[in-house]
Formats: sequence, C-alpha cells, structure tokens
Amino acid sequence: MKLKAVIFDMDGLLIDSEPLWQEAGSETLAEFGKELTLEQYHTSTGLRTEEWIQHWFHYFDVPMEHAAAAIDTIISKAISKIDEKGIAFPGVDHIIPFVKAHSLKVGLATSSPLSLVDVVLKKLHLQNSFDAITSAEKLPFGKPHPEVYLNCAAELGVAGMDCIAFEDSFNGMIAAKAARMKCVIVPAVADYEHPKWNAADLKLGSLTEFDEQKLQLFL
Repeated sequence: MKLKAVIFDMDGLLIDSEPLWQEAGSETLAEFGKELTLEQYHTSTGLRTEEWIQHWFHYFDVPMEHAAAAIDTIISKAISKIDEKGIAFPGVDHIIPFVKAHSLKVGLATSSPLSLVDVVLKKLHLQNSFDAITSAEKLPFGKPHPEVYLNCAAELGVAGMDCIAFEDSFNGMIAAKAARMKCVIVPAVADYEHPKWNAADLKLGSLTEFDEQKLQLFL
C-alpha cells in the first residue's frame, strides 16, 4: 500500500446527524402507524434513504406505492433538522488539516443526497475542504456496495488500495473494505465494544485520536 488519499463518510462521522435522521425516519413511519425502535434503527444505519424506506416498508408491510413520497418527506425533514441542530463531532477541525498537511488527497463518500451535503459542508465550514465528493444518491446501489467509494477514489485519481476510509457504520465499513481500502472505524459510544468492528483496520473513540503515530500504521 502506498497511501495517497483519505476518504471520509459524512453522517455520524463528521456531523452528529444520525439521531436527527432517526427522528426524521421515525416521524415518517409514524405517519403510517408504525413505530421504529432505536435498536431497529441502528440495524439500518448507513443505508440510502431509498433503501432504508424499502427495507422498513417491507418489514412493516407498508404499501410501496407510498415509498416515493416517504423518501421525499424523510430527506426534507432530515435537512431541516440537521441545518437547525446538527453539530460537528470532536476532531473534525483537526483531522482534515492534519491529512492535508501530509500531502494526501481528501475525499467525501456519502449515502446522503448532495442537497444535504451542501447544507452540512456549509454548516461545518468545510466547503473547500475536499478534492472529490461523491454521493450514492443516484447510484444503482448504496453502501454496503463499494461503488460510492470506488467513484470517489476514481475522482481523486487513486486506486482503492491506496486509500484510508473513515467510517462510523457497519454498512460503510463493509463498503470501504469491498473497495479494497483500509478502514478506520469511529463507532458510536454505545456500540463501541461490538465485535463486528473487528473487520476494520483501526478503531477509534474519536477523530481527535488520529495522530502521527496512528497515521504511520498505514504508511
């Protein structure tokens, strides 16, 4: 491996938005008389909204004819909530300048729609921080399929095997590994000790923990 780039997920890694996505999803399902538990929600973290709706509509036996409207509702609610209440995770202001200082390219690979990406980057003052931004919104498959990561690597002009992907979700980790990337996982505190993260190359409690010593593990 010759490290050339670092690619970041967005929701749940750079911005504390997963609880807000959960609110948006739960409120939307409630309109159909369905109640989603927190444990259920966590099983679908990292999916695109389209796949998320398909999954839970099938689970709760909600007619798929309502799916398109529900997708629009969730995205609209999520954008509004994140714009109002989303906050950066600790270390965001450290990690990107740190990576750039080592002459590495920086990418963003997210399941979220580009309309939300614009809101988040503006909110976190990261509009000019990434050399490439890719969304799985219009792709045939979202995470855990690796395409959004492969597309980001291609836009950066590097091979997947020469990238580190930073993720917070299981589906994202699987996508990164399928793209032949090294994966640094930064899971939620409540899920930190779960053995499923053993597939990652490195596990951190926070982005602030990624320092020179950790970087050397990948050089």
